[in-house]
Amino acid sequence: MFVAHLSLTDFRNYAHADLALEPGPNLFVGSNGQGKTNLVEALGYLSTLGSHRVSTDHAMIRQGEQSAIIRARLHHGERQVLVEVQLNRGAANRAQVNRSAIKTRELPRYFSSVLFAPEDLALVRGEPSGRRRFLDELLVLLSPRLSGVIADYDRVVRQRNTLLKSARASGLKTGQLTTLEVWDDRLVDLGSQLIEARTRLVADLAPEVTRAYESIAGEDHSAGLTNQLSIFGGGDSDEMGEGEGLFGVISAQDAAVNFKKSLERLRRNELDRAVTLVGPHRDDLVLQLNGMPARGYASHGESWSFALSLKLAAAQILRRDSATGDPVLILDDVFAELDEARRERLAAAIIDVEQVLITAAVHDDVPPALRAHTVHIRKGTVVDEGDLDG
Repeated sequence: MFVAHLSLTDFRNYAHADLALEPGPNLFVGSNGQGKTNLVEALGYLSTLGSHRVSTDHAMIRQGEQSAIIRARLHHGERQVLVEVQLNRGAANRAQVNRSAIKTRELPRYFSSVLFAPEDLALVRGEPSGRRRFLDELLVLLSPRLSGVIADYDRVVRQRNTLLKSARASGLKTGQLTTLEVWDDRLVDLGSQLIEARTRLVADLAPEVTRAYESIAGEDHSAGLTNQLSIFGGGDSDEMGEGEGLFGVISAQDAAVNFKKSLERLRRNELDRAVTLVGPHRDDLVLQLNGMPARGYASHGESWSFALSLKLAAAQILRRDSATGDPVLILDDVFAELDEARRERLAAAIIDVEQVLITAAVHDDVPPALRAHTVHIRKGTVVDEGDLDG
């Protein structure tokens, strides 16, 4: 799959933009603050229904306007698909595919992308919640039905926590205990499905991350992934923290057995603290570099390369397993943080991806092999090369 054309109306600093794109590398060049990242943010939204920069859709609507439109023409083999989403300040967002209305949540079925941006450094250095979100977003791209499992699980956790708070405030009553056991069953059922799916995904990702990191940093370095599951831990802290990870896939059946045991063991603590202490919402993805936890040990450059490797591995998994074909690989302001050797190795690693979109403030930061189709951006406008000196 690749994007042949992107059109924006009142999106970020673009009153209007029309941009033809090519298969293979596409380079967006411009000084900071000109709108390069806004272009790739728009495409990322079509894939994930979210921004990697802000938490609300309203921030992406041009100041003073009530709506913004992102429209893209996609090529998938011989098939062409026109996808569109309208972001609204005062109403629900609306989406179309080939001019026919669809539910907005269905958009990612038609387009997949993997975006790496400076914010992704938090995958290595940040809290477990970001790593859980990374896994869950990839799971949904691979298997859309899991979106419902994840949403239902989050809802059960919230409702169970509400019941625990009520029980702590009033003293546990017989009816509350019965209701809690009902929520326990639902929590275990949904959570065990999610644990199996995540551990299976991590088992697939781990060798791809190892290969991706070696391709960027060289063979003297080794990166790995393991799971840290709260159903096998103590559940005494809000976030589990660092520790040894678990290898391999945990079946839903095995997860359910251990999940139930952990809930029974932690019942008193949960009632005292009025919070669900065990489950996928407390798990972590352990990142290891040369046998050590990357969080806290990796340098800035190593952390950057590790976060990039996670995204390259995700793209490789999607290329192999996704029904929508190759995802579009988006690299936002990546090359400025890499030395020349790593730039060249990264270029070699991605040159065969069906479409790559790259942003850079400095043209020469990007290896020549990735500059074949260069687009210059200035003040929210696509600039012809002949006008660059004007």
